[in-house]
Parts: sequence; structure tokens; C-alpha cells
Amino acid sequence: MSPQTIVLHGHELSYVDAGEGSVVLFIHGILGSQHNWKHLVDRMDDTERVIVPDLFGHGASAKPMGDYSLSSHAATLRDLLDRLGIDTVTLVGHSLGGGIAMQFFYLFPERVERLVLVASGGLGREVSPLLRSATLPGAEQVLGVIASRWVLTQVEAIGRAAAKVGWKPGADVGAIWRGFTSLGDRESRKAFLATTRAVVDPGGQTVSAHDHLADVVPLPIPIMLVWGSKDRMIPAWHAISAQKSVPQARVELFEGAGHFPHLDDPDRFADLLRDFIATTPGRVSED
Repeated sequence: MSPQTIVLHGHELSYVDAGEGSVVLFIHGILGSQHNWKHLVDRMDDTERVIVPDLFGHGASAKPMGDYSLSSHAATLRDLLDRLGIDTVTLVGHSLGGGIAMQFFYLFPERVERLVLVASGGLGREVSPLLRSATLPGAEQVLGVIASRWVLTQVEAIGRAAAKVGWKPGADVGAIWRGFTSLGDRESRKAFLATTRAVVDPGGQTVSAHDHLADVVPLPIPIMLVWGSKDRMIPAWHAISAQKSVPQARVELFEGAGHFPHLDDPDRFADLLRDFIATTPGRVSED
């Protein structure tokens, strides 16, 4: 299904809306877009209504100057759901999108049926040096050079040569490269740096959900954590740490997968998500 466009806060937001049934809202991570979830739409939209937006600053959505905090992204998603007439959703957030999903739940708990966190940010300080470097002084100038068309063309040529001798890039390489090639214009680079610096500093992640996880425990909301065992962006042990704070959380580890387990094994991920939705009742009212 082709993406649609809606104007929120004076800026265009691109999103996919497909299928019928209970609503699943997919939230991509830094440098991500709808494309990170594209393969799941066909697997899910026969039984669920799937909403897949490009966050502001990403993909085909506008890249305005302004607030790229978790709360701002969460509020934008709330406004999107309001415009679409959707009351409650199952949230599926990857990486930064996991942090946004948890912030959405913290701000608007009555609108969340289930929470699925995939290699999620916001569950520990540790994060890849690649993201930490984006918070250093001069990062914009360096990024402008390495994301230039000349450099990208040279790297693509190396990749093609490597492919001729049998090298096949994994899901992580493909997804990260696709995101990196989106930084060719200054507005995209500024949005990327603003988004990264809202949640990361030179020492690691600055936003932690652990202070709020205790608030989740009394609430009967189903939570599932999905991680790749070889995640080099955010370590998989963050899932175990989170489960200690929220014992009812279900943890699914994809052996051998990296930071994008839903791309490494999309069929397994779709099956897990379908099963999670089918076997959990959604959030029960506290009344």
C-alpha cells in the first residue's frame, strides 16, 4: 500500500495505513523509516490494522527545526492517532522507537493495549560508539563529508566489488547503510543530530525508562522484549535487566541476529507478534 500524507503542526507526516482489525503502530529508530517495517505489513494486515509512520526528521516526513525529544515524537504519534480516529493501539518500537513507545505509554497509558520493544533504547546507558560520536563537537561537519555523494559512491563501489567475491551484507549493514544514505541533505543531517542528541551524550544513553518501569508493574499491560543476541548497537542484556524490573515481561532472543532482529528473521518476528496479540487480552482498566 502506498504511503499517505497528513499535515500535523504545520508539517507533512508520511505514513502507511493498511488492513483492518486491532491497531498495531510500528515506530522505527534513528536513521530508520517506514521501510524498516515494510516487510511486516503484508504479513500483518490480513488480521490487523497496521499504522507505519515516518517520524518527523526521517524518511518522507518533514524535517523541521525544533523539538526531537521522545515526548515530542510521542505527542506527534498521539495526534496522528487522533486524526485517524484510533483510540488504542499495540505499540511496536525499535531502538529509538522503543524509547518513544515507552514515553508514549508513560504519557498516554490509557491508549496502549500492549507494548513490544525491539532492541529498545532507554533501558541502559550502553550504546554504540557510532551514536555517541554524533554528539561530539564538529559532528555536523564530519557527517557532511562522509555522507557526501562522492564518499557514498566510493563505498558503494567497494560493496559491489565485495559482492562479486561472495560477500553478502547482513540485515544490520543493509538497514544502517540505507539510513546513512538518507543524510545527503543538510536538513536530514540536522534532524539526525538533534534526534540523537536528545537521547545520547558522549558517555552513552541519557534517557532511562527504569525510573518509570516500576510504575508499569501494577498495571496488567502485556509487554514483550525482542532482541538479537549479537546486537552491537545496544546490548541484549538490557532485555534481562528490564525483565527484572518488570517480571511479567516476555523476552524473546533471536540467536545470531543483530540490532534488527525483525529484519534478520521477519517470519519468526511476525509469528511472535501475531501470537502475542492473540494470546494477551490487552490492557485491563484500573477501574
